[in-house]
Amino acid sequence: MVARLSLNAISKRYGSKDQQVTALNEITLSLDEGEFLAIQGPSGSGKSTLLNICGLIDYPSSGEYHLNGIAIAQLNEQQRCTHRRQMIGFIFQRHQLIPAMTVYENIAYPLLLNNISPKKIRYEVEQILTTLDLMQRRKHLPKQLSGGERQRVGIARALIKRPQLVIADEPSASLDHQHAQSGLQLMRELNQAFGASFLIASHDPLVIDHCNRKVSLLDGRMDDLA
Repeated sequence: MVARLSLNAISKRYGSKDQQVTALNEITLSLDEGEFLAIQGPSGSGKSTLLNICGLIDYPSSGEYHLNGIAIAQLNEQQRCTHRRQMIGFIFQRHQLIPAMTVYENIAYPLLLNNISPKKIRYEVEQILTTLDLMQRRKHLPKQLSGGERQRVGIARALIKRPQLVIADEPSASLDHQHAQSGLQLMRELNQAFGASFLIASHDPLVIDHCNRKVSLLDGRMDDLA
């Protein structure tokens, strides 16, 4: 079986040679289809840099990255964008919602980009709004929502297109226990129904307990945890 995600000796360096900072130091990691992987580590350990590389937002300085067996280094920018749009869902710590769009429109946007029919979009969005207790907020703008509500919209937007890989940066941030459980349950349903893989950076014990594998990042180096 081809791994969903495979990193081989991935490094990320910033600055000139005489003032170089190494954010990631030869990270080797494999994520299988349907796997939940938690990345733990303090601020500044390289977690966000790693997520950005895996999400095709940033480029490594060296090493090899394969996504579903595809060598990412061989893709041009347009191909990277297509893979990112079609295959990857993002849950950001700061939500990254579009301010001028309503809750409904923010969630529907990934489906619009993938040319899904209006009827299908309406059905999918209403389903996920109901699951995450957001139906009554569907016409609200992000500025009219609480932090927890914005986080739930971010989770809904990431999962609505049923991505093969979900990259999450503190997905339970701003959520109370009940809504964190709802979000995690939705992730598990996507995982079980479609084999989606999850790469999650989190300090939350509730989130970590849902993961079947855990690794730690410290000073740009990775170790497996029991």
